[in-house]
Amino acid sequence: MSYLRRDLIEPRVYQEVIYAKCKERNCLVVLPTGLGKTLIAMLIADYRLSKYGGKALMLAPTKPLALQHAESFRRLFALPPEKINVLTGELPPEKRVEVWRRSVVITATPQTVENDVLTGRISLEDVVLLVIDEAHRAVGSYSYVFIAREYLKTAKHPLVLGLTASPGSDEERIREVIGNLGIEHVEVRTESSPDVRPYVQGIAFEWVRVELPEIYKEVRKLLREMLKESLKPLAHFKLVSTYSPDISKREVLQAGAKINQEVAKGNYELGRLRLHQAKAVKLLHAIELLETQGLTALSSYLKKLREDRRTKSSRQLMEDPRMRKVIYLLVQARESGVDHPKMEKLKELIGKQLERKPDSKIIVFTNYRDTGRKIVEELKAMGVSAERFIGQASRANDRGMSQREQKEILERFSRAEFNVLVATSVGEEGLDVPEVDLVVFYEPVPSAIRSIQRRGRTGRHRPGRVVILMARGTRDEAYYWSSKRKERGMFDAIKRIARELEKSKPRVKKAEIREKTPESVEMGKGKIAPLDAFLKLKREEGKGLKDVEKAEGVKETSQETKELPTKPIFVRRPKGIVVYVDSRELRSGVPKHLKELGAEVEVRTLDVADYVVSEEVGIERKSANDFIQSIIDGRLFDQVERLKRAYEKPVIIIEGELYGIRNVHPNAIRGAITAVTLDWGVPILFSRTKEETAGFIYLMAKREQEERKKEVRIRSEKKALTLAERQRLIVEGLPNVSATLAKRLLRHFGNVERVFTATEEELKEVGGIGEKKAREIRKVVTAPYVEDEG
Repeated sequence: MSYLRRDLIEPRVYQEVIYAKCKERNCLVVLPTGLGKTLIAMLIADYRLSKYGGKALMLAPTKPLALQHAESFRRLFALPPEKINVLTGELPPEKRVEVWRRSVVITATPQTVENDVLTGRISLEDVVLLVIDEAHRAVGSYSYVFIAREYLKTAKHPLVLGLTASPGSDEERIREVIGNLGIEHVEVRTESSPDVRPYVQGIAFEWVRVELPEIYKEVRKLLREMLKESLKPLAHFKLVSTYSPDISKREVLQAGAKINQEVAKGNYELGRLRLHQAKAVKLLHAIELLETQGLTALSSYLKKLREDRRTKSSRQLMEDPRMRKVIYLLVQARESGVDHPKMEKLKELIGKQLERKPDSKIIVFTNYRDTGRKIVEELKAMGVSAERFIGQASRANDRGMSQREQKEILERFSRAEFNVLVATSVGEEGLDVPEVDLVVFYEPVPSAIRSIQRRGRTGRHRPGRVVILMARGTRDEAYYWSSKRKERGMFDAIKRIARELEKSKPRVKKAEIREKTPESVEMGKGKIAPLDAFLKLKREEGKGLKDVEKAEGVKETSQETKELPTKPIFVRRPKGIVVYVDSRELRSGVPKHLKELGAEVEVRTLDVADYVVSEEVGIERKSANDFIQSIIDGRLFDQVERLKRAYEKPVIIIEGELYGIRNVHPNAIRGAITAVTLDWGVPILFSRTKEETAGFIYLMAKREQEERKKEVRIRSEKKALTLAERQRLIVEGLPNVSATLAKRLLRHFGNVERVFTATEEELKEVGGIGEKKAREIRKVVTAPYVEDEG
């Protein structure tokens, strides 16, 4: 049975070739924007669903993009509309479960699917194709990584298809994407590939340089002087390599991390340099706003610094006579109507484009919301119809856009109800807006990925034009050349990696195993166990080496094949270890690492503790920042008291670098830790990462549940108890009767009444009850009730 309506499509040769090569193995497809990656996904989805049944799941990083993919499937798939659905966080969890159950094709945001897999609401077992759009995001702790691992571990017929126009900013990042998605094969096409070239519409690039006016140069000179002064003490102590104002922001931020590390070691002398580092970061940002955005953006930022009376660095900057002169110059510029020359150039470009073609569609990209608002105001003032397109998060005085509002704006733009869409980064990835005539970068971006994504908004269906505005002699120019250099390196790297994968493919079918076990918890990533570890695991299960080799199709591996993972074998761990997790902890990333370690994660709203691993052990996880904040606002000891009351063996885990991150003296932190440990008797464990935190929790759960046979029971949980839970609770009220023993007693005697009427001899027949325990139980049951005095 075929789902795809072939009468409505005519796949291009390169799409057919990619489909043929990727329908049976995990593939990463690198294809310029606008050349039909979604159709390739549909061709493969049609093949997989026809062959295996089940579901196809397509993930996209934003809600508008997920909606767009669903509409494409509805248009081209011969399925009832109710079988093709979108899952986002806007749907309540119960509704998502129902939608998942009835769907054949699902498009979704990854965070939603991650949460639903973690909480056990959905299973990826019958998903026969996982499509990961904008696959370059599959790095670090992004949701794509967890979903791909769970999918490859649990699906009956797994296949991963990664889609992107820009695979990664450097070779290391590309290799991480390949490993995280279990990619076996890479298909790369560029605008110059012979089979793609006939379909690529010409994109004309223009670099428009503008000259900063004299008043800008004067303001810039003052800010650079102040920056140089703040950098000198940092350079003196070798925290930065130079005190030149052209230093990168990254180096100055890294200096802050170095200062924190030194303070943590007790080197308080360096702590005073924090003030200089904070001032340098703020000045760098001020200069960047001035150079790339304009005087209005700089004025807004300085206003925020002036209102920030609590921060010493902000106070000192605003009290500096040179900053007072800067503010005077800004007032002068505003009165004389001077703003960034880019604004005038932008208005001129848009005016000429609309003069030539009044129904033109134009997208302007800017890094800053404030600049976006200003551009819209300026364009409307000259009679041009323009709208802003921003993300969902709200800022101080700037409400974000809902999913519905984003969709409406894009639909109106597609229908040519207005000419200019002014977008922040949310508009960069994947959104299909047909026939855009002009794309303007209000400022270059130092990222190859973002640069490719932005210019991909034009030239999709007809020749387009990209204009990059740059202020001469500023970091605008540096950012532009940086992105060009990175882009060249990116495509060289992906082609090299594709060749390596092809070379390794004939030599071994399944070369490596990715398995995370408690023993493999290190700083962040699960080990990739070589083949011999897998064979050893199988031997321990009682299989002979020959049987394993026969069953797995194993051949000898060479060093060459170990360089890149081909399709990994994700070994399923036996279920059984249960960890109760507070629902508010899902964002921390720890629960998904627990699941990868093999734990069954049960998500609840817990009154006390963040994680519960047995009836006796409740664990509170605190980030270093939260721990310090709880000392400042006095919450800490109240939380410790509640934890201690609820659990016999409470534990606190502090995650992250504790010293030097806040303006709190290390002795105050040490005093709080000492009080919690000695006065309250609550042990504190220190973890560097969320992976290490998950490792601690898993090992505690394993120890409690497997070695000590403890029941997992949540204290103070506000929910209606089942009859069996009530019966166990009553029996647990007897002296020295744990949850495990209560279960044993009820199984032995059949009901609560028989437990309470049993003789000492009958009680001793139950494992775990000796003479002393039986005597104490009978005493509690038979002793006359006497009212406590007082």
